Amino acid sequence: MAINLSNLLDQASPIMKFRGILAATYLVGAALAQVGKLKIMPLGDSITELTCWRAKLWERLETDDLIERIEFVGSKNNTQECEAAAGDDNWKKQHHEGHTGYLAIDVAYDHLSRWINDTRPDVVMYMLGTDDIARGRRIEDVVEAYTDMVHTMRRYNENMMIIVETVLPLPTNMNPVKRLNDMITDWAREQNKTESPIYVADLYPYPNSALRDGIHPNDAGEDIIVDALSPLLTWIINANSTGSATDPFL
Repeated sequence: MAINLSNLLDQASPIMKFRGILAATYLVGAALAQVGKLKIMPLGDSITELTCWRAKLWERLETDDLIERIEFVGSKNNTQECEAAAGDDNWKKQHHEGHTGYLAIDVAYDHLSRWINDTRPDVVMYMLGTDDIARGRRIEDVVEAYTDMVHTMRRYNENMMIIVETVLPLPTNMNPVKRLNDMITDWAREQNKTESPIYVADLYPYPNSALRDGIHPNDAGEDIIVDALSPLLTWIINANSTGSATDPFL
């Protein structure tokens, strides 16, 4: 659904850090109200598909009385067993695009166009690159895939809001993880547009003890992800509902 951006400011702000979020712009593409629910696509690999941070995020947003204004979209239903949101029938109706084993390059070049076309999200939040690193792909290839993903998203929605999460630690192979995470901020600045902002949800510091198996987050790690995403999503949802363009980072 197209979002009215006629009153947005013309210039984006510098990258800044606020409660774990590196913001490529002060403004969010949904700063003015639209009709209907805000469509949010959780996108990623097994960290998105098989763990419980999505359910915890939904529960956090429900606590703040926000879930009636949103829906999580994608081609996959919620099938994992999570204590969070376990009794919430509305949660069971939500969807996602978490795909175990998928590389960023797989998503970018083989799948994303169809997923975006089918669901038409307003917001895409993703964490990708873990499987690329595990399989020895070049970090530059991952960043190029990120760029292609952004182009695909904007082709379907010129006002797409994009949230990129930094990649979780891989204790046995941290150098490429650090390189990718270090590159994301400058990449976001280069790709950012006022009408289609890119936000980087910085999950660090993220201790290795917050991993359950050296790859996936445990309960504490899921909480770190939710703590990084919740403030930004809360502001996006409220801005979309009220038409306010107040700077969320002041």
